[in-house]
Amino acid sequence: SSIYNCLLAARENARAVRGTLTTEVWETQNQTWIEFQRMLRNRAFERDPGEGFEWVKFRSHLSRGVTVGTMLQDEAFHFLRIGSFLERADNTARMLDVKFHAAKSEFFGTGQVQGNGNGSGKDQEYDFYHWSAILRSVSAFEVYRKAYRNVIRPEKVAELLILRSDMPRSLAASIDEVVANLAKVANEQSGETLRRAGRLQADLRFGRIDEIL
Repeated sequence: SSIYNCLLAARENARAVRGTLTTEVWETQNQTWIEFQRMLRNRAFERDPGEGFEWVKFRSHLSRGVTVGTMLQDEAFHFLRIGSFLERADNTARMLDVKFHAAKSEFFGTGQVQGNGNGSGKDQEYDFYHWSAILRSVSAFEVYRKAYRNVIRPEKVAELLILRSDMPRSLAASIDEVVANLAKVANEQSGETLRRAGRLQADLRFGRIDEIL
């Protein structure tokens, strides 16, 4: 799951199906791998990890954009999109799970109720930076401000990243895309897959954040 192995696998998988990709998609993947190798040799990640991570995010956005913008929307495209959105949902869920457990262990165990406004100034400051970091990690800080227009609260962060279908990285939005792309490649053997995906979609569409929390 390392960045190195993910980029290597992406490049090798792209090379294996080179004939089904557009030139732009292949060149983006190949150039990403070549540039990543150069950055490793120059110890760029060691000098400035933050800049290195931003580069990885940028290349990921570029790869996704060139794929959506140039590839024929056939079966291969839809399977690629299913994988992308399953991975996005998984990553968002894992991040929320880890962050909520970290918050509980640090504050809930001491009797503080996080985000209720009754904690000390230090606790509230931690609250803000802790949950702001989560939002920024999925490019959702500005989205949160626009959607809720109030202080950052854990339950609202969770609602945004789980149930809001208008937030591109939420679980709801990701599963909507999975279901839509599954429908494009459905056949007589895919009934159970569609049923499970549809049930998850319904849980997210009609769920309430207080029940989830």
